[in-house]
Amino acid sequence: MKDTFSGLHPIVNFTYFTAVILFSMFFMHPVFLGFSLVSALIYSIYLNGIKAAKFNFLYMLPLLLLVALINPLFNHEGVTILLFINDNPITYESIIYGIASATMFISVIIWFSCYNSVVTSDKFIYLFGKIIPSLSLILSMTLRFVPKFKAQIKVISNAQKCIGRDVSNGNVLQRARNGIKIISILITWALENSIETADSMKCRGYGLKGRTSFSNYRFDKRDKSVLGTICGLILLMIFGMVLGENTIDYFPSIIFKEITIISAIVYIGYAALLLIPVALNIMEDIKWYHLKSKI
Repeated sequence: MKDTFSGLHPIVNFTYFTAVILFSMFFMHPVFLGFSLVSALIYSIYLNGIKAAKFNFLYMLPLLLLVALINPLFNHEGVTILLFINDNPITYESIIYGIASATMFISVIIWFSCYNSVVTSDKFIYLFGKIIPSLSLILSMTLRFVPKFKAQIKVISNAQKCIGRDVSNGNVLQRARNGIKIISILITWALENSIETADSMKCRGYGLKGRTSFSNYRFDKRDKSVLGTICGLILLMIFGMVLGENTIDYFPSIIFKEITIISAIVYIGYAALLLIPVALNIMEDIKWYHLKSKI
């Protein structure tokens, strides 16, 4: 499914994800955490479909539960003691904080997966190639490290399986040797690929002063309106942060501000910021459906 938000100017994409990821990391209020997790799940499924749904529900949500359960076993702060395990108190505050921390952790991971799908390496180089050419190249290569190496290790494993040297062949010791061999081949390929990439970019004059490069990105009216909306909502979040609407104390007891009209406005603004990509996609789908109905 085509993502409308991905088709916007790179500065719009980067500004959005920078704000969303930072807010998701530092806003520990339950309302903000809930909005962030749900919005991240919705957008990741919209971007990657069934694959993202399986990954989120089979790996991310169980990881959330695991992190939430582990925290009370090591964090014994809080005044509301529920029970003792080996003379160690399990407190209500530590359980709630564990759930909040796990939600924040999983939300950030899912948002980064969305970022990796939308802000491609060419967009990143377009944004920072002239400012920090060497670092932008390294970062763009790092961001595509996981999917690229995951695909390459499958190729290597299939090739080794054809000659009977896969991790599924032989006894335990032989499987370990085959696994080490596959990793060794992958590392060798990675080093050779990095050298070839560096030589290729050097031959193209990457990073030289005055060098121009082709780009098909244009900052149009739609980009201006979306970027203006994002910046306005970011200012609203900063305003709410100054008023303490996004803060909460978990220890020694849970304390947070009562919900007021201003709180509700900040909550709605945060939800609107998170759902901008989904809203754009829904609007585009409605537009196309309306145009098809006229045919």
